Amino acid sequence: MKKRQHLGVLGLGFVEFQIIFLLSIWLAFPQQAAGLRPIREKARTWSDEWLFGRKQVSEGGRFSAWNITGTYRGNWKFLDSLNSSSKFQDFQKSNGNSVVELVAVPTKITGVHYVQGVVLFHDVFDNEQNLGGAQISLEGVYIWPFRQLRLVANSGKESDSGQDENNLLSNPYHLLGIFSSQVFQESTRDRILQRKNSPRNEMDKHCNIEIAAQISRVASSDNNGDKSYYHMEGLMESPGVGDDGDCFSPLFLNATSVNVEVYYNKAVNYTLMVTFVSFLQVLLLIRQMEHGNTQSGAAKVSIVMIGHQAIMDAYLCLLHLTAGILVESLFNAFATAAFFKFVVFSIFEMRYLLAIWKATRPSISGEGWETMRRELSFLYSRFYGILLGGILIMYELHNYMRPILLLMYSFWIPQIVTNVIRDSRKPLHPYYIVGMTATRLAIPLYVFGCPHNFMRIVPSKAWCVCLCTFMGLQAVILLLQHYFGSRCFVPRQMLPEKYNYHRRFNQDVSRNTDCVICMTAINLRQRTSDFMVTPCEHLFHTGCLQRWMDIKMECPTCRRSLPPA
Repeated sequence: MKKRQHLGVLGLGFVEFQIIFLLSIWLAFPQQAAGLRPIREKARTWSDEWLFGRKQVSEGGRFSAWNITGTYRGNWKFLDSLNSSSKFQDFQKSNGNSVVELVAVPTKITGVHYVQGVVLFHDVFDNEQNLGGAQISLEGVYIWPFRQLRLVANSGKESDSGQDENNLLSNPYHLLGIFSSQVFQESTRDRILQRKNSPRNEMDKHCNIEIAAQISRVASSDNNGDKSYYHMEGLMESPGVGDDGDCFSPLFLNATSVNVEVYYNKAVNYTLMVTFVSFLQVLLLIRQMEHGNTQSGAAKVSIVMIGHQAIMDAYLCLLHLTAGILVESLFNAFATAAFFKFVVFSIFEMRYLLAIWKATRPSISGEGWETMRRELSFLYSRFYGILLGGILIMYELHNYMRPILLLMYSFWIPQIVTNVIRDSRKPLHPYYIVGMTATRLAIPLYVFGCPHNFMRIVPSKAWCVCLCTFMGLQAVILLLQHYFGSRCFVPRQMLPEKYNYHRRFNQDVSRNTDCVICMTAINLRQRTSDFMVTPCEHLFHTGCLQRWMDIKMECPTCRRSLPPA
Protein backbone atom coordinates (compact mmCIF):
# COMPACT_ATOMS: atom_id res chain seq x y z
CA MET A 1 0.00 0.00 0.00
CA LYS A 2 2.79 2.40 0.90
CA LYS A 3 4.59 1.43 -2.29
CA ARG A 4 1.49 2.34 -4.36
CA GLN A 5 1.16 5.66 -2.52
CA HIS A 6 4.84 6.35 -3.19
CA LEU A 7 4.41 5.57 -6.91
CA GLY A 8 1.31 7.75 -7.02
CA VAL A 9 3.22 10.66 -5.52
CA LEU A 10 5.99 10.13 -8.10
CA GLY A 11 3.46 9.99 -10.92
CA LEU A 12 1.76 13.17 -9.67
CA GLY A 13 5.13 14.90 -9.44
CA PHE A 14 5.97 13.91 -13.01
CA VAL A 15 2.64 15.27 -14.28
CA GLU A 16 3.21 18.56 -12.42
CA PHE A 17 6.71 18.76 -13.91
CA GLN A 18 5.28 18.32 -17.43
CA ILE A 19 2.69 21.05 -16.82
CA ILE A 20 5.30 23.48 -15.49
CA PHE A 21 7.66 22.71 -18.41
CA LEU A 22 4.91 23.30 -21.01
CA LEU A 23 3.88 26.55 -19.30
CA SER A 24 7.47 27.78 -19.34
CA ILE A 25 7.74 27.05 -23.07
CA TRP A 26 4.39 28.75 -23.70
CA LEU A 27 5.45 31.84 -21.72
CA ALA A 28 8.76 31.96 -23.60
CA PHE A 29 6.90 32.86 -26.81
CA PRO A 30 5.50 36.43 -26.77
CA GLN A 31 1.81 36.56 -27.48
CA GLN A 32 1.81 39.91 -29.29
CA ALA A 33 4.38 41.70 -31.46
CA ALA A 34 4.61 45.25 -32.65
CA GLY A 35 5.56 44.16 -36.17
CA LEU A 36 8.23 42.64 -38.33
CA ARG A 37 10.94 45.06 -37.26
CA PRO A 38 14.50 43.85 -36.66
CA ILE A 39 15.62 43.51 -33.04
CA ARG A 40 18.75 45.57 -33.66
CA GLU A 41 18.47 49.27 -34.25
CA LYS A 42 21.79 49.50 -36.10
CA ALA A 43 22.13 47.63 -39.40
CA ARG A 44 24.98 45.23 -39.83
CA THR A 45 27.00 44.51 -42.90
CA TRP A 46 26.65 41.33 -44.94
CA SER A 47 29.71 39.79 -43.27
CA ASP A 48 28.24 40.56 -39.82
CA GLU A 49 25.03 38.77 -40.83
CA TRP A 50 27.01 35.73 -41.98
CA LEU A 51 29.07 35.57 -38.80
CA PHE A 52 25.95 36.14 -36.67
CA GLY A 53 24.25 33.27 -38.45
CA ARG A 54 27.22 30.95 -37.86
CA LYS A 55 27.11 31.82 -34.15
CA GLN A 56 23.38 31.08 -34.01
CA VAL A 57 23.82 27.72 -35.66
CA SER A 58 26.73 26.72 -33.45
CA GLU A 59 24.95 27.71 -30.24
CA GLY A 60 21.68 25.96 -31.01
CA GLY A 61 20.80 22.34 -31.42
CA ARG A 62 18.72 20.47 -33.89
CA PHE A 63 15.81 22.96 -33.72
CA SER A 64 17.93 26.14 -33.65
CA ALA A 65 17.25 29.06 -35.99
CA TRP A 66 19.07 28.70 -39.29
CA ASN A 67 20.45 31.92 -40.68
CA ILE A 68 19.83 31.71 -44.42
CA THR A 69 21.80 34.85 -45.30
CA GLY A 70 23.98 34.17 -48.29
CA THR A 71 24.22 33.44 -51.99
CA TYR A 72 22.33 30.54 -53.57
CA ARG A 73 23.20 29.21 -57.00
CA GLY A 74 20.98 26.84 -58.94
CA ASN A 75 18.55 26.63 -61.81
CA TRP A 76 14.97 27.38 -62.77
CA LYS A 77 12.47 25.71 -65.09
CA PHE A 78 8.82 25.95 -66.06
CA LEU A 79 6.52 23.36 -64.60
CA ASP A 80 4.93 23.18 -68.05
CA SER A 81 7.02 22.40 -71.10
CA LEU A 82 6.86 26.05 -72.23
CA ASN A 83 5.61 29.37 -70.98
CA SER A 84 1.83 29.43 -71.49
CA SER A 85 1.49 33.19 -71.11
CA SER A 86 0.71 35.31 -74.13
CA LYS A 87 1.82 38.53 -72.40
CA PHE A 88 5.56 37.92 -72.75
CA GLN A 89 6.26 36.05 -75.94
CA ASP A 90 10.02 36.51 -75.50
CA PHE A 91 9.90 34.48 -72.28
CA GLN A 92 10.31 31.31 -74.34
CA LYS A 93 13.14 29.30 -72.79
CA SER A 94 12.05 26.47 -70.54
CA ASN A 95 14.99 26.48 -68.11
CA GLY A 96 18.17 28.28 -67.13
CA ASN A 97 20.52 29.24 -64.32
CA SER A 98 19.65 31.42 -61.35
CA VAL A 99 21.36 33.20 -58.47
CA VAL A 100 19.50 34.21 -55.30
CA GLU A 101 20.93 36.72 -52.79
CA LEU A 102 19.28 36.74 -49.34
CA VAL A 103 19.81 38.71 -46.11
CA ALA A 104 17.80 37.48 -43.09
CA VAL A 105 17.37 39.58 -39.92
CA PRO A 106 15.65 38.42 -36.68
CA THR A 107 12.44 40.24 -35.75
CA LYS A 108 10.56 40.74 -32.51
CA ILE A 109 8.31 37.84 -33.42
CA THR A 110 10.02 34.69 -32.23
CA GLY A 111 10.56 32.23 -35.06
CA VAL A 112 10.21 34.82 -37.82
CA HIS A 113 13.06 36.48 -39.74
CA TYR A 114 12.68 39.43 -42.07
CA VAL A 115 14.29 38.68 -45.45
CA GLN A 116 15.47 40.94 -48.27
CA GLY A 117 17.04 39.73 -51.44
CA VAL A 118 17.41 39.64 -55.18
CA VAL A 119 16.83 36.78 -57.59
CA LEU A 120 18.70 36.80 -60.90
CA PHE A 121 17.51 34.61 -63.77
CA HIS A 122 20.07 33.95 -66.51
CA ASP A 123 19.19 32.96 -70.08
CA VAL A 124 15.54 34.00 -69.75
CA PHE A 125 14.71 35.96 -72.88
CA ASP A 126 15.15 34.52 -76.35
CA ASN A 127 14.89 37.52 -78.62
CA GLU A 128 16.88 39.54 -81.13
CA GLN A 129 18.43 41.76 -78.47
CA ASN A 130 19.97 38.69 -76.77
CA LEU A 131 19.70 40.51 -73.46
CA GLY A 132 19.78 37.31 -71.50
CA GLY A 133 18.47 37.73 -67.97
CA ALA A 134 16.12 39.29 -65.45
CA GLN A 135 16.68 40.56 -61.93
CA ILE A 136 13.91 40.99 -59.34
CA SER A 137 14.08 42.55 -55.87
CA LEU A 138 12.23 40.63 -53.16
CA GLU A 139 11.26 40.89 -49.51
CA GLY A 140 9.37 38.67 -47.13
CA VAL A 141 9.66 36.41 -44.09
CA TYR A 142 11.40 33.20 -43.13
CA ILE A 143 9.56 31.10 -40.53
CA TRP A 144 12.42 29.03 -39.24
CA PRO A 145 10.52 26.49 -37.04
CA PHE A 146 8.79 25.29 -40.23
CA ARG A 147 11.68 26.11 -42.62
CA GLN A 148 9.29 28.10 -44.80
CA LEU A 149 10.38 31.07 -46.94
CA ARG A 150 7.82 33.50 -48.36
CA LEU A 151 8.96 36.31 -50.65
CA VAL A 152 6.99 38.87 -52.67
CA ALA A 153 7.86 41.63 -55.12
CA ASN A 154 5.35 44.21 -56.27
CA SER A 155 6.83 45.43 -59.54
CA GLY A 156 3.87 47.58 -60.55
CA LYS A 157 5.49 50.78 -59.25
CA GLU A 158 8.27 52.72 -60.88
CA SER A 159 11.72 52.25 -59.39
CA ASP A 160 15.19 53.57 -59.95
CA SER A 161 17.28 51.49 -62.33
CA GLY A 162 20.11 51.36 -59.86
CA GLN A 163 18.01 50.43 -56.84
CA ASP A 164 18.30 46.69 -57.48
CA GLU A 165 22.03 46.81 -56.96
CA ASN A 166 21.60 48.52 -53.58
CA ASN A 167 19.36 45.70 -52.38
CA LEU A 168 22.32 43.34 -52.48
CA LEU A 169 23.71 45.23 -49.48
CA SER A 170 27.36 44.27 -48.88
CA ASN A 171 27.47 40.66 -50.05
CA PRO A 172 31.13 40.15 -51.06
CA TYR A 173 30.28 37.32 -53.44
CA HIS A 174 28.05 39.58 -55.52
CA LEU A 175 29.99 42.82 -54.99
CA LEU A 176 33.19 41.37 -56.43
CA GLY A 177 31.12 39.98 -59.29
CA ILE A 178 29.80 43.50 -59.96
CA PHE A 179 33.36 44.86 -59.72
CA SER A 180 34.75 42.35 -62.24
CA SER A 181 31.85 42.95 -64.65
CA GLN A 182 32.43 46.71 -64.40
CA VAL A 183 36.14 46.32 -65.16
CA PHE A 184 36.31 43.42 -67.60
CA GLN A 185 32.85 42.95 -69.12
CA GLU A 186 30.05 45.47 -69.62
CA SER A 187 29.70 49.11 -68.64
CA THR A 188 27.02 50.66 -66.44
CA ARG A 189 25.73 52.74 -69.33
CA ASP A 190 25.27 49.70 -71.56
CA ARG A 191 23.52 47.83 -68.75
CA ILE A 192 21.04 50.71 -68.22
CA LEU A 193 20.30 50.89 -71.96
CA GLN A 194 19.74 47.14 -72.06
CA ARG A 195 17.35 47.39 -69.12
CA LYS A 196 15.25 50.08 -70.83
CA ASN A 197 15.02 48.13 -74.08
CA SER A 198 14.41 44.68 -72.60
CA PRO A 199 11.11 42.89 -71.93
CA ARG A 200 12.08 42.94 -68.26
CA ASN A 201 11.11 46.63 -68.12
CA GLU A 202 7.53 45.73 -69.08
CA MET A 203 7.51 42.83 -66.63
CA ASP A 204 8.46 45.24 -63.82
CA LYS A 205 5.39 47.35 -64.58
CA HIS A 206 2.75 44.64 -64.98
CA CYS A 207 3.72 41.71 -62.77
CA ASN A 208 3.75 40.76 -59.12
CA ILE A 209 6.15 38.06 -57.99
CA GLU A 210 5.43 35.52 -55.24
CA ILE A 211 7.90 32.85 -54.11
CA ALA A 212 7.11 30.01 -51.69
CA ALA A 213 10.14 27.86 -50.86
CA GLN A 214 11.23 25.20 -48.41
CA ILE A 215 14.69 25.42 -46.81
CA SER A 216 16.58 22.24 -45.97
CA ARG A 217 20.06 21.58 -44.69
CA VAL A 218 22.41 19.35 -46.67
CA ALA A 219 25.78 17.79 -45.92
CA SER A 220 28.91 19.64 -47.00
CA SER A 221 30.20 18.58 -50.39
CA ASP A 222 32.67 20.00 -52.86
CA ASN A 223 31.07 21.81 -55.78
CA ASN A 224 33.54 23.60 -57.99
CA GLY A 225 35.53 24.67 -54.99
CA ASP A 226 32.47 25.91 -53.06
CA LYS A 227 30.76 24.02 -50.23
CA SER A 228 27.01 23.75 -49.85
CA TYR A 229 25.10 24.29 -46.59
CA TYR A 230 21.44 25.11 -47.32
CA HIS A 231 19.15 24.00 -50.11
CA MET A 232 16.14 25.93 -51.41
CA GLU A 233 13.26 24.47 -53.40
CA GLY A 234 10.08 26.27 -54.26
CA LEU A 235 7.69 27.83 -56.75
CA MET A 236 7.61 31.32 -58.21
CA GLU A 237 4.27 32.56 -59.45
CA SER A 238 3.50 35.83 -61.21
CA PRO A 239 -0.09 37.07 -60.89
CA GLY A 240 -0.61 40.11 -63.07
CA VAL A 241 -1.48 43.57 -61.77
CA GLY A 242 -5.28 43.89 -61.85
CA ASP A 243 -7.27 41.27 -63.79
CA ASP A 244 -4.74 40.66 -66.53
CA GLY A 245 -4.03 37.08 -65.53
CA ASP A 246 -0.67 35.48 -64.89
CA CYS A 247 2.40 37.07 -66.46
CA PHE A 248 4.01 33.67 -67.07
CA SER A 249 3.63 30.07 -66.00
CA PRO A 250 4.81 28.97 -62.52
CA LEU A 251 8.55 28.46 -62.19
CA PHE A 252 10.32 25.83 -60.13
CA LEU A 253 13.41 27.15 -58.29
CA ASN A 254 16.21 24.90 -57.08
CA ALA A 255 19.30 26.51 -55.51
CA THR A 256 22.07 25.63 -53.05
CA SER A 257 24.02 28.04 -50.85
CA VAL A 258 27.64 28.97 -51.48
CA ASN A 259 30.21 28.81 -48.71
CA VAL A 260 31.55 32.36 -48.54
CA GLU A 261 34.50 31.29 -46.40
CA VAL A 262 35.95 29.37 -49.35
CA TYR A 263 35.25 32.39 -51.53
CA TYR A 264 37.11 34.59 -49.02
CA ASN A 265 40.08 32.22 -49.16
CA LYS A 266 40.20 32.49 -52.95
CA ALA A 267 40.32 36.29 -52.78
CA VAL A 268 42.94 36.26 -50.00
CA ASN A 269 45.12 33.79 -51.93
CA TYR A 270 44.89 36.05 -54.96
CA THR A 271 46.05 39.08 -52.95
CA LEU A 272 48.93 37.02 -51.54
CA MET A 273 49.94 36.15 -55.09
CA VAL A 274 49.83 39.84 -56.10
CA THR A 275 51.90 40.79 -53.04
CA PHE A 276 54.52 38.13 -53.84
CA VAL A 277 54.66 39.21 -57.50
CA SER A 278 55.12 42.85 -56.45
CA PHE A 279 57.99 41.85 -54.15
CA LEU A 280 59.69 40.00 -57.02
CA GLN A 281 59.25 43.05 -59.26
CA VAL A 282 60.96 45.23 -56.64
CA LEU A 283 63.94 42.85 -56.59
CA LEU A 284 64.11 42.84 -60.40
CA LEU A 285 64.00 46.63 -60.53
CA ILE A 286 66.85 46.85 -58.02
CA ARG A 287 68.89 44.42 -60.13
CA GLN A 288 68.23 46.46 -63.27
CA MET A 289 69.11 49.75 -61.54
CA GLU A 290 72.42 48.22 -60.44
CA HIS A 291 73.02 47.00 -64.01
CA GLY A 292 72.61 50.51 -65.43
CA ASN A 293 73.77 52.59 -62.47
CA THR A 294 75.93 54.89 -64.61
CA GLN A 295 74.81 57.88 -66.64
CA SER A 296 75.54 56.10 -69.91
CA GLY A 297 73.77 52.92 -68.75
CA ALA A 298 70.63 54.79 -67.68
CA ALA A 299 70.54 56.75 -70.94
CA LYS A 300 70.25 53.49 -72.90
CA VAL A 301 66.96 52.55 -71.20
CA SER A 302 63.74 53.80 -72.80
CA ILE A 303 61.91 56.26 -70.55
CA VAL A 304 58.67 55.34 -72.34
CA MET A 305 59.08 51.68 -71.37
CA ILE A 306 59.57 52.47 -67.66
CA GLY A 307 56.74 55.02 -67.70
CA HIS A 308 54.45 52.49 -69.37
CA GLN A 309 55.06 49.94 -66.60
CA ALA A 310 54.63 52.61 -63.92
CA ILE A 311 51.20 53.52 -65.33
CA MET A 312 50.21 49.83 -65.37
CA ASP A 313 51.16 49.44 -61.71
CA ALA A 314 49.27 52.64 -60.84
CA TYR A 315 46.12 51.20 -62.45
CA LEU A 316 46.55 47.93 -60.56
CA CYS A 317 46.99 49.86 -57.31
CA LEU A 318 43.74 51.78 -57.91
CA LEU A 319 41.83 48.62 -58.90
CA HIS A 320 42.86 46.69 -55.78
CA LEU A 321 42.16 49.66 -53.53
CA THR A 322 38.70 50.09 -55.08
CA ALA A 323 37.95 46.39 -54.60
CA GLY A 324 38.99 46.63 -50.94
CA ILE A 325 36.74 49.66 -50.35
CA LEU A 326 33.84 47.95 -52.12
CA VAL A 327 34.11 44.75 -50.06
CA GLU A 328 34.73 45.88 -46.50
CA SER A 329 35.42 42.39 -45.14
CA LEU A 330 38.30 41.96 -47.62
CA PHE A 331 39.73 45.45 -47.24
CA ASN A 332 42.91 44.39 -45.41
CA ALA A 333 43.86 41.83 -48.05
CA PHE A 334 43.23 44.08 -51.05
CA ALA A 335 44.75 47.11 -49.32
CA THR A 336 47.98 45.14 -48.78
CA ALA A 337 48.17 44.26 -52.48
CA ALA A 338 47.40 47.89 -53.40
CA PHE A 339 50.13 49.13 -51.03
CA PHE A 340 52.81 46.93 -52.61
CA LYS A 341 51.75 48.06 -56.09
CA PHE A 342 51.95 51.64 -54.84
CA VAL A 343 55.50 51.01 -53.59
CA VAL A 344 56.52 49.52 -56.95
CA PHE A 345 55.34 52.42 -59.10
CA SER A 346 55.72 55.43 -56.79
CA ILE A 347 59.12 54.65 -55.26
CA PHE A 348 61.16 52.35 -57.49
CA GLU A 349 59.76 52.94 -60.98
CA MET A 350 59.38 56.70 -60.57
CA ARG A 351 62.90 56.89 -59.12
CA TYR A 352 64.28 54.98 -62.10
CA LEU A 353 62.22 57.18 -64.41
CA LEU A 354 63.87 60.30 -62.97
CA ALA A 355 67.33 58.71 -63.27
CA ILE A 356 66.74 58.00 -66.97
CA TRP A 357 65.35 61.49 -67.54
CA LYS A 358 68.39 63.06 -65.89
CA ALA A 359 70.81 60.83 -67.83
CA THR A 360 69.32 61.87 -71.17
CA ARG A 361 69.71 65.56 -70.19
CA PRO A 362 73.22 65.84 -68.76
CA SER A 363 73.42 69.60 -69.35
CA ILE A 364 70.26 70.49 -67.44
CA SER A 365 71.99 70.45 -64.04
CA GLY A 366 74.11 73.42 -65.10
CA GLU A 367 71.17 75.51 -66.28
CA GLY A 368 69.92 76.41 -62.83
CA TRP A 369 67.23 75.24 -60.42
CA GLU A 370 64.38 77.10 -62.13
CA THR A 371 64.99 75.34 -65.44
CA MET A 372 65.19 71.94 -63.74
CA ARG A 373 62.00 72.56 -61.77
CA ARG A 374 60.15 73.60 -64.93
CA GLU A 375 61.31 70.48 -66.76
CA LEU A 376 60.37 68.25 -63.82
CA SER A 377 56.92 69.81 -63.62
CA PHE A 378 56.44 69.14 -67.31
CA LEU A 379 57.52 65.50 -66.84
CA TYR A 380 55.13 64.88 -63.92
CA SER A 381 52.24 66.64 -65.66
CA ARG A 382 52.67 64.41 -68.72
CA PHE A 383 52.85 61.27 -66.58
CA TYR A 384 49.71 61.96 -64.52
CA GLY A 385 47.90 63.41 -67.53
CA ILE A 386 48.43 60.15 -69.42
CA LEU A 387 47.35 58.25 -66.28
CA LEU A 388 44.03 60.13 -66.00
CA GLY A 389 43.49 60.19 -69.75
CA GLY A 390 43.91 56.42 -69.89
CA ILE A 391 41.16 55.99 -67.30
CA LEU A 392 38.77 58.09 -69.42
CA ILE A 393 39.70 56.20 -72.59
CA MET A 394 39.14 52.81 -70.93
CA TYR A 395 35.75 53.99 -69.65
CA GLU A 396 34.64 55.11 -73.11
CA LEU A 397 36.05 51.99 -74.83
CA HIS A 398 34.84 49.62 -72.12
CA ASN A 399 33.64 47.00 -74.58
CA TYR A 400 37.16 46.68 -76.02
CA MET A 401 38.93 45.97 -72.73
CA ARG A 402 40.84 42.92 -73.93
CA PRO A 403 42.41 44.68 -76.95
CA ILE A 404 43.30 47.54 -74.58
CA LEU A 405 45.01 45.04 -72.28
CA LEU A 406 47.03 43.73 -75.23
CA LEU A 407 48.08 47.31 -75.96
CA MET A 408 49.08 47.84 -72.33
CA TYR A 409 51.19 44.67 -72.39
CA SER A 410 53.26 45.94 -75.30
CA PHE A 411 55.57 47.81 -72.92
CA TRP A 412 58.75 46.13 -74.29
CA ILE A 413 58.23 47.58 -77.79
CA PRO A 414 59.55 51.11 -76.95
CA GLN A 415 62.79 49.55 -75.66
CA ILE A 416 63.16 47.42 -78.81
CA VAL A 417 62.74 50.50 -81.02
CA THR A 418 65.12 52.54 -78.87
CA ASN A 419 67.78 49.83 -79.13
CA VAL A 420 67.53 49.84 -82.93
CA ILE A 421 67.64 53.64 -83.25
CA ARG A 422 70.50 54.23 -80.80
CA ASP A 423 72.26 50.91 -81.39
CA SER A 424 72.51 50.49 -77.61
CA ARG A 425 74.63 47.72 -76.10
CA LYS A 426 72.94 45.60 -73.42
CA PRO A 427 70.65 48.23 -71.85
CA LEU A 428 68.58 45.69 -69.86
CA HIS A 429 69.74 42.80 -67.70
CA PRO A 430 68.49 39.40 -68.96
CA TYR A 431 67.09 38.59 -65.51
CA TYR A 432 65.02 41.78 -65.66
CA ILE A 433 63.65 40.92 -69.11
CA VAL A 434 62.63 37.35 -68.23
CA GLY A 435 61.47 38.13 -64.69
CA MET A 436 59.31 41.12 -65.61
CA THR A 437 57.73 39.22 -68.49
CA ALA A 438 56.76 36.33 -66.20
CA THR A 439 55.52 38.46 -63.28
CA ARG A 440 53.47 40.76 -65.53
CA LEU A 441 51.64 37.73 -66.92
CA ALA A 442 50.60 36.42 -63.47
CA ILE A 443 47.52 38.63 -62.94
CA PRO A 444 45.93 38.41 -66.44
CA LEU A 445 46.51 34.65 -66.59
CA TYR A 446 44.72 34.24 -63.24
CA VAL A 447 41.80 36.47 -64.24
CA PHE A 448 41.27 35.09 -67.75
CA GLY A 449 42.80 31.63 -67.42
CA CYS A 450 41.87 30.24 -63.99
CA PRO A 451 38.54 28.34 -64.26
CA HIS A 452 37.67 28.98 -60.58
CA ASN A 453 38.86 32.58 -60.15
CA PHE A 454 37.05 34.56 -57.45
CA MET A 455 35.92 37.19 -59.99
CA ARG A 456 33.80 34.55 -61.74
CA ILE A 457 35.04 35.63 -65.19
CA VAL A 458 34.65 33.02 -67.91
CA PRO A 459 38.14 31.76 -68.86
CA SER A 460 39.44 32.29 -72.39
CA LYS A 461 42.31 29.96 -73.30
CA ALA A 462 42.69 31.49 -76.75
CA TRP A 463 43.16 34.98 -75.32
CA CYS A 464 45.67 33.72 -72.74
CA VAL A 465 47.69 31.95 -75.45
CA CYS A 466 47.61 35.09 -77.57
CA LEU A 467 48.85 37.23 -74.66
CA CYS A 468 51.64 34.80 -73.72
CA THR A 469 52.77 34.57 -77.35
CA PHE A 470 52.77 38.35 -77.72
CA MET A 471 54.77 38.89 -74.52
CA GLY A 472 57.13 36.01 -75.26
CA LEU A 473 57.90 37.39 -78.73
CA GLN A 474 58.84 40.76 -77.25
CA ALA A 475 61.09 39.14 -74.63
CA VAL A 476 62.81 36.95 -77.25
CA ILE A 477 63.60 39.99 -79.42
CA LEU A 478 65.13 41.81 -76.43
CA LEU A 479 67.27 38.80 -75.55
CA LEU A 480 68.46 38.52 -79.17
CA GLN A 481 69.39 42.20 -79.09
CA HIS A 482 71.27 41.62 -75.84
CA TYR A 483 73.40 38.72 -77.07
CA PHE A 484 73.71 39.38 -80.83
CA GLY A 485 73.44 43.14 -81.14
CA SER A 486 70.63 45.65 -81.18
CA ARG A 487 70.28 45.56 -84.97
CA CYS A 488 70.83 41.85 -85.53
CA PHE A 489 67.43 41.29 -87.12
CA VAL A 490 67.42 44.47 -89.24
CA PRO A 491 68.63 44.11 -92.88
CA ARG A 492 71.85 45.98 -93.58
CA GLN A 493 70.25 47.88 -96.44
CA MET A 494 67.88 49.52 -93.95
CA LEU A 495 70.53 50.44 -91.38
CA PRO A 496 71.82 54.01 -91.18
CA GLU A 497 75.51 54.74 -91.51
CA LYS A 498 77.46 53.92 -88.37
CA TYR A 499 80.84 55.18 -87.25
CA ASN A 500 83.56 52.50 -87.43
CA TYR A 501 85.84 52.63 -84.39
CA HIS A 502 88.16 50.03 -86.00
CA ARG A 503 88.78 52.04 -89.16
CA ARG A 504 92.11 52.51 -90.78
CA PHE A 505 94.05 55.63 -89.86
CA ASN A 506 96.93 57.57 -91.22
CA GLN A 507 100.05 56.27 -89.53
CA ASP A 508 102.13 59.20 -90.82
CA VAL A 509 100.34 61.59 -88.50
CA SER A 510 102.17 61.86 -85.20
CA ARG A 511 99.88 60.91 -82.31
CA ASN A 512 100.16 59.58 -78.81
CA THR A 513 100.20 55.78 -78.91
CA ASP A 514 99.54 55.37 -75.20
CA CYS A 515 96.08 54.54 -73.89
CA VAL A 516 95.20 57.29 -71.41
CA ILE A 517 92.72 54.98 -69.67
CA CYS A 518 95.09 52.17 -68.67
CA MET A 519 98.31 54.21 -69.19
CA THR A 520 99.97 51.48 -71.30
CA ALA A 521 101.29 51.58 -74.86
CA ILE A 522 99.17 50.52 -77.83
CA ASN A 523 100.80 48.14 -80.32
CA LEU A 524 99.73 49.48 -83.71
CA ARG A 525 101.12 46.38 -85.46
CA GLN A 526 98.33 44.24 -83.98
CA ARG A 527 94.94 43.74 -85.57
CA THR A 528 92.71 46.79 -85.81
CA SER A 529 90.12 45.03 -83.60
CA ASP A 530 92.51 45.32 -80.65
CA PHE A 531 92.34 49.11 -80.53
CA MET A 532 89.74 51.78 -81.33
CA VAL A 533 90.04 55.17 -83.01
CA THR A 534 87.62 57.93 -81.98
CA PRO A 535 86.30 60.57 -84.43
CA CYS A 536 88.72 62.99 -82.76
CA GLU A 537 91.66 60.74 -83.78
CA HIS A 538 92.52 59.44 -80.27
CA LEU A 539 93.61 55.84 -79.77
CA PHE A 540 92.50 53.49 -76.97
CA HIS A 541 92.46 49.80 -76.27
CA THR A 542 89.17 48.23 -77.37
CA GLY A 543 88.29 46.87 -73.92
CA CYS A 544 89.31 50.10 -72.18
CA LEU A 545 87.18 52.36 -74.37
CA GLN A 546 84.16 50.03 -74.26
CA ARG A 547 84.21 50.02 -70.46
CA TRP A 548 84.64 53.79 -70.52
CA MET A 549 81.68 54.22 -72.88
CA ASP A 550 79.52 52.19 -70.52
CA ILE A 551 80.06 55.05 -68.06
CA LYS A 552 80.36 58.14 -70.27
CA MET A 553 79.81 58.69 -73.98
CA GLU A 554 82.63 61.24 -74.33
CA CYS A 555 86.27 61.03 -75.26
CA PRO A 556 88.57 60.52 -72.22
CA THR A 557 91.16 62.84 -73.78
CA CYS A 558 89.25 65.83 -75.20
CA ARG A 559 85.73 65.30 -73.73
CA ARG A 560 84.15 65.32 -77.17
CA SER A 561 80.86 63.41 -77.53
CA LEU A 562 81.23 59.92 -78.95
CA PRO A 563 78.83 58.08 -81.26
CA PRO A 564 77.49 54.63 -80.24
CA ALA A 565 79.92 51.76 -80.75
